[in-house]
Amino acid sequence: MITPVYIQLLARYNAWQNENVYGAANTLSDDVRRQDGGAFFGSIHRTLSHLYWGDSVWMHRFAETPMPNCSIAASPDFITDWAELCTARASLDAVIRQWADNVSEGWLKSDISWYSGATQREWTKPVSGIVVHFFNHQTHHRGQVHALLTRFGARLSDTDLVFMA
Repeated sequence: MITPVYIQLLARYNAWQNENVYGAANTLSDDVRRQDGGAFFGSIHRTLSHLYWGDSVWMHRFAETPMPNCSIAASPDFITDWAELCTARASLDAVIRQWADNVSEGWLKSDISWYSGATQREWTKPVSGIVVHFFNHQTHHRGQVHALLTRFGARLSDTDLVFMA
């Protein structure tokens, strides 16, 4: 069973690694960030836009924050301006950390129900597994972005959890 302390750790890690990824991406030109590098969503920018969208959707379900106004298909183009995406990401990471600081053991033991536009159906699952999915999804797509950043010559800092301050 996951605990609130574990979620707080992953929320800190998420923010730390987003700072790392966005910092490295900021060293590249906008053209390079938008270049199709063969990742699932194509470019660095489109992948990070999708990731921001996905995190926003889950935070809506977890903490009743505003729901993004587009579908998963449109998520790679949800935020097309780089500076806006950077600002939105930092703000959302603060929301995620605040949410994590208030997660209760009882909530983690409950179920969550939601309608998935991707599957066009209602789902009910244990919260603990969905929260693990939330953080795993972030790591999955940041890994894709990390590969693209490396390919395009950007340098990232440590990514290992054990080196987080």
